[in-house]
Amino acid sequence: MNSAILIPIGVFTIALFSIVIIFFLTRSMVAHRSIVERLKQGGHGAVVSENIGTVSAPGQPRNRLKHYFASIAKTFGNIAKPKSEDDLSRIQKNLLNIGYKSPNAAMVYFGIKVFCAITLPVCLFFLKLFIPAIHYIHPVFTLGLYMVMALIGLYLPGIWLRVRTAGRKEQILRGFPDALDMLVVCVEAGMGLDAAIDRVGEEVNLSNAAISEEFKLYNRELRVGKTRREALKNLARRTGLEDVNSLVTLLMQTDKFGTSIAQALRTHSDFMRTHRFQMAEEKAAKLALKLLFPLLFFIFPCLFIAILSPGFIQLYRMSSGH
Repeated sequence: MNSAILIPIGVFTIALFSIVIIFFLTRSMVAHRSIVERLKQGGHGAVVSENIGTVSAPGQPRNRLKHYFASIAKTFGNIAKPKSEDDLSRIQKNLLNIGYKSPNAAMVYFGIKVFCAITLPVCLFFLKLFIPAIHYIHPVFTLGLYMVMALIGLYLPGIWLRVRTAGRKEQILRGFPDALDMLVVCVEAGMGLDAAIDRVGEEVNLSNAAISEEFKLYNRELRVGKTRREALKNLARRTGLEDVNSLVTLLMQTDKFGTSIAQALRTHSDFMRTHRFQMAEEKAAKLALKLLFPLLFFIFPCLFIAILSPGFIQLYRMSSGH
């Protein structure tokens, strides 16, 4: 096929898909922002979805493109899901840690892996039509390149999931001691535990959105009828952090035995502050070893070239008689 015809068709198709994606993303952001504004104003009629863990309003139109894509990805995911229940449970836990609380999230994730594994080789096939130099590659190498692109597409969502999970855990871990200090202040001022968690969730919304989201979801679960023990367990399960799990265990024991919540929170806050200081010291101790290889392979060679080059140039001129 003539490339002069294919190039305008490809550009038009890419532009059309980009416009459609931008339209639906803008529509979704506007809908999400309107829901958030209704919640801030105490809007009535907001419904908490127990399975998904999100807030939706009655009569709010869903994003049809996202819904269709999720349905297709779920179909592929049912085919490509792992046979081991441990692997499936691990993926569900990782998706839960980054905020995807739907029971179908794991199936959609595996469907996206299959979709990426198919899409990248197809993109490479169409790329061959626009770059004539690729036609001269041996068919064996072309087949190997197709397989490499398929493997990249298969493992790319897993890399993204690990990066997102580690980033969200790091964000919660970094801001959790400060949120706990605010929680101690609120409880010692006379507020109840649930009201204090709700207040801290509002206060840390700008500084740490992940903690704010988890605390607000905790209060939503209480509003739909769950007990404090269940809501605390869900909080620890969603975050997947040992520090949060320790705090949840402490709060459940305090609630069970009737001891002072303020004293327990202050003790745990001091422990977390000490733990964070120890982690900083550990990172500082590892810094010298981590800097060793960049110094040897990048900084020292540049210094040697900058310092010794004039001497070598002078020796070369003297030996050559110039």
